[in-house]
Amino acid sequence: MKPVGRNAQKPVSGEGRSVGIREVARRAGVSTATVSRALNNPDSVSATLRARIHATIDEIGYIPDASARALSSRKTRTIGAIVPTIDNAMFAQGLQALQTYLATKDYLLLLATNEYDLEVELKQARNLVSRGIDGLILRGDQRHDDLRRMLLTQKIPFVNVGVYEPEKPYPSIGVNNTAAGRRIARHLMELGHRRVAIVAALQRNNDRAQARVSGVLDVLVANDAVPPDRWHLQVNYKLDDARQAARVLLTGADRPTAVICGNDVIAYGVMLEAIKLGIEVPAQLSVVGFDDLEWSRHLRPSLTTIHMPTDEIWVRAGEYLVEHLSGGAPIMHREIDFSMVVRESTAPPPRDEAG
Repeated sequence: MKPVGRNAQKPVSGEGRSVGIREVARRAGVSTATVSRALNNPDSVSATLRARIHATIDEIGYIPDASARALSSRKTRTIGAIVPTIDNAMFAQGLQALQTYLATKDYLLLLATNEYDLEVELKQARNLVSRGIDGLILRGDQRHDDLRRMLLTQKIPFVNVGVYEPEKPYPSIGVNNTAAGRRIARHLMELGHRRVAIVAALQRNNDRAQARVSGVLDVLVANDAVPPDRWHLQVNYKLDDARQAARVLLTGADRPTAVICGNDVIAYGVMLEAIKLGIEVPAQLSVVGFDDLEWSRHLRPSLTTIHMPTDEIWVRAGEYLVEHLSGGAPIMHREIDFSMVVRESTAPPPRDEAG
């Protein structure tokens, strides 16, 4: 039975009329227009008044109508992001940092994946735009032509993350991947290695992986250390695939004294298989990676790698779009510095195999 009389309870949101903006205004002692300004243009309201309004909103459980706010402001305060996969720990880490930042600016993050497929990326971008995103974050700069046209036609601001390409007309925030490839290869050259293999991430539609390999080859060519074709492999971002590549490299009649891996996960697989085969790392085989995942410093031996400031890259991308959407003029291209982290997985080659 429903309670009646003096003991009857007032309906709460979801059981009766939902709490509206007029109730917020009444309880906060302001006009509905002031509440609207506090929500849609916070800087137009004093901090004290804004705090009072938000305290009232929290108290009564008011949820602004996103569609109504979008109609009045022409903004949904939603940012889209498309990444190749969320299996990659670097993407997961970067997206977490991005979401944390956007939340402080009252923006929502919508995420999609493209599986390194430009057609899939185009479809996902159309879906995000149809849902009213204000801006879009994309990984790298290999795009379907139709996607570029759509973003231009729809006037959707976007930024490419993970790359730094100031010669291009599209905003970019990231490291110089070619320079990072050169740096890791120079480290091995300085140790005396000349028999160097490459186990790269898949290159298709992955300009970051392509740039890293390009930088590596620049240095190997300059040092007369170009690997034979059988020592230049590409694998998925999976330990099993990396271990299979290591078996190919390390069980032949001749084998490299060092392996440059396209990322840390590939390096983990190569090291695990080398140890299983009885090959000592780094006494008989040096292994290097890219990214500097958390596990890289905890392995034994710990992994020599290139540290990529993932959190900073993704937060800077968020800052770029937020500033752009607020009418500012953010820097179009921003280079984020990488760093070389030398740990236990590299050493000079065995004397009888040095170049």
